[in-house]
Amino acid sequence: MIYTCTITPSIDYTVYLPSFHLGKLNRTEEVYYFPGGKGINVSRVLNRLNVGSIALGFAGGFTGQFIQEFLQDEGVQTNFIETKEPTRINVKIKANDESELNGPGPTTTHEQRKELLVKVEKLESNDWFVLAGSLPDTIPDAFYQAIARLCYKKDVRFVLDTSGSALKQLIDTKAFLVKPNQHELGDLFDTTIATKKEAIYYAKKLVRRGIKHVIVSMGGNGAILVTEDEVLLAEAPKGQVINTVGAGDSLVSGFIAAYVKKTDVKEAFRYGIASGSATAFRTDLCEQKDVEALVSKVTLYPYEEEDVI
Repeated sequence: MIYTCTITPSIDYTVYLPSFHLGKLNRTEEVYYFPGGKGINVSRVLNRLNVGSIALGFAGGFTGQFIQEFLQDEGVQTNFIETKEPTRINVKIKANDESELNGPGPTTTHEQRKELLVKVEKLESNDWFVLAGSLPDTIPDAFYQAIARLCYKKDVRFVLDTSGSALKQLIDTKAFLVKPNQHELGDLFDTTIATKKEAIYYAKKLVRRGIKHVIVSMGGNGAILVTEDEVLLAEAPKGQVINTVGAGDSLVSGFIAAYVKKTDVKEAFRYGIASGSATAFRTDLCEQKDVEALVSKVTLYPYEEEDVI
């Protein structure tokens, strides 16, 4: 079974406007309410790709109830831990420029965090555990490290998609997959990554530290897969980018969905790129038909140092 974990879920209230005027009344007729959070996005896309998962995390109040009911209506199983405070609401304004107003993450107790660890302890060999999204520093680093250790001990495929200090603390956990973008990878090594060659150099460092698969997303420049045995570069399909929110999560979902079915890393990478692109071309997360239409348009090629800048 695949388990996704979102520590700081949200309701994403997204509005579309021709233009946004600060300090004035703005009216819009195009609004969307979606459950937000990277782990939740992964579960939603997996479900659309006909792969089951169980969404874990912390949720509370009327907003937490909305998230769980929304996911269940879509066919996603949930097993959230109840918090005493309402889950946050994030406001996303899509106009001539994109603006976001994100609420604070939940305050969790020691007992609530222990309850999540108990759930992880019940995972079995070859299960997946996807820890994705922001990991608030109000929770001790030791908690996240305990999750990673349990996954390693129980032979659970640990997937890590976060950033900042939390990523630095967890980078030696021998994860099955880590998916930083080029800026997050640069922050991890206190540097700036401007080229594919630099991204490959630092991704290889992660592999040498025990991570099996590193996917570096580079926006319009595609993505890079680095493993112990090979380096593959991907050119994403061309299309009109409408919404980048959830594109990286969809890449992770597509990779997992394809790997579960065929255990072919190269094809999992291809399917992941198609999934991320399909989401970028929509207002919401991708559907399977959108992904299937793009798979053949993803170009993969091996790393040749003299050809990469």
